[in-house]
Amino acid sequence: MNVKILASGMIALGLVIAGFTYREPVTNSVAGLFAEKKPEQANSGSDRRRGGGRRGRRGDGNVSVTLASVESRDMPLQLTAIGTVQAMATVAIKARVDGQLIEAFFEEGQRVKKGQKLFRIDPRPFQVTLRQAEANLARDRAQHAKTKHDLARYNKLMALGHASRQKYEEVSTASAAMASVVIAGQAAVDQARLQLGFTTITAPIDGRTGSLLVSVGNLVKANDTQPLVNITQIRPINVVFSVPERHMLPLRRLMAKKQVAVEAILDEDAPLRQKGVLTFINNMVDAGTGTIQLKARFPNENEVLSPGAFVNVTLNLRERPNAIVIPTSALQVGQNGPFVFIAKKNNKVEMRPIAVAESASKYTVVTSGLKTGEKVVTDGQLQLVPGASIRPRKPQDDNESAAAPGATGAGKGVNKKRRKRGRDRGGK
Repeated sequence: MNVKILASGMIALGLVIAGFTYREPVTNSVAGLFAEKKPEQANSGSDRRRGGGRRGRRGDGNVSVTLASVESRDMPLQLTAIGTVQAMATVAIKARVDGQLIEAFFEEGQRVKKGQKLFRIDPRPFQVTLRQAEANLARDRAQHAKTKHDLARYNKLMALGHASRQKYEEVSTASAAMASVVIAGQAAVDQARLQLGFTTITAPIDGRTGSLLVSVGNLVKANDTQPLVNITQIRPINVVFSVPERHMLPLRRLMAKKQVAVEAILDEDAPLRQKGVLTFINNMVDAGTGTIQLKARFPNENEVLSPGAFVNVTLNLRERPNAIVIPTSALQVGQNGPFVFIAKKNNKVEMRPIAVAESASKYTVVTSGLKTGEKVVTDGQLQLVPGASIRPRKPQDDNESAAAPGATGAGKGVNKKRRKRGRDRGGK
């Protein structure tokens, strides 16, 4: 008896708990017995809760997309690579004589011309050395002049028989020796003048100066390990990049016919796109990467390219005439390869596989799967499935949709205020 009573109590307790937990579905089920709802209305609520409303919008043509036409145009066959900017020349300016640095004629980062003064070292010790060498040269020239007069006099005396042949040869030797001393003295003067000239340091190339590495007032040594400043020539400037080795022979044939145009791109902005020419093809293939090194030269008049920077490089090998092209943004890649969504006349989309060749700028060349004049989806593909309905929009519609969240937020704010006023009235 006790067991039966206990079992009955457990069953009753379970029914109470189940009724409390599922009171809403039970209530709805009981209410549904007495409410006269149409099946469509009953299902609409559950569909909305399960996201059926979104699928309904797609089916109703509410998937907004942007379309573009398939075109036929001449497309260049381009090589693209990542290049490194290199200066035409970099010179470390060093002193060629010892002394005190007393003056600098430029500002850090200033553009300088070839031959422009950069530094001056104290010239006074070298001026003294020059005057001393000039004095020695004047003395040697005077002595040489005396030996020449002696040689002429002994030449006459020997002809008259009043001087010996030996004495004449001694005077002749002394005159020749003094001539050599004069030459050595002249060399000493030139050397002193050259050292004096080294006290003024000029720019050996056109370029832009770097940081001043030795301040004015310091003592400098000739050919010291620490340069005074570095000058970098950046107009023109080189860009070094590598391409696969299979392009070596076509590039050489192309360079033999004409100048090969190269473009360096820092950004899509026009001033940051520099045009140059290919100047060098390395004669060796890198065995590790299977690439060859190329070098292009750019005028760099606006000095956009800086040494050490990385740029995108494009090089036109040839043109593909009458190629079928689509915007690159329309290209999608799936498990079976590239495909695009085609817009049909009934505003339905079709997923079509295609074969592509190469991309140039913002367009991709299609070798099969499309015809000129067909419409492809360029934006909104993530919401599409084969057979979905679409609503084409113009590009300017994107700006309008971008402003929509702000308006929705304002509407939510108004609704909150209304609900608050309603609660206040209820409280009162």
